[in-house]
Amino acid sequence: MDTLSYKTKSAKNETVERKWHVIDAEGEVVGRLCTKIATVLRGKHKPSYTPHVDTGDYVIVINATKVKFTGAKWDDKEYQTFSGYPGGQKRMVAKEMLVKKPIRIVELAVKGMLPKNKLGRAMYKKLFVYEGAEHPHQAQKPEVLTVK
Repeated sequence: MDTLSYKTKSAKNETVERKWHVIDAEGEVVGRLCTKIATVLRGKHKPSYTPHVDTGDYVIVINATKVKFTGAKWDDKEYQTFSGYPGGQKRMVAKEMLVKKPIRIVELAVKGMLPKNKLGRAMYKKLFVYEGAEHPHQAQKPEVLTVK
């Protein structure tokens, strides 16, 4: 029998190396864009991915106002909020959301693709979405990440 060890290495919080990525959302379909973002935030693109450790990278999304939906989702897709009080339910169509809170379209789509627990909330904090082409994270030297 061989004396070689074939043990799987598990990532630890202390050993995780995080990079910064910039994604240009101009002309991208929301669902396809956000699946790529969620994958990078979780760390599934790395060989060191471990489900119970946050191995993901930081993601900066620019031009969030220029995303698109397929089909008739601009008129049909609704975003709902509920305050907990009677009559406290509000609905907003995607077209309205683009005018009032364009960043929330990408943020809500990505948040729905992350785990619904403490680890998912930690992953979500590594997402930075901006309306225009400018972002204040030049010092981190982010790499450009293509969606396709």
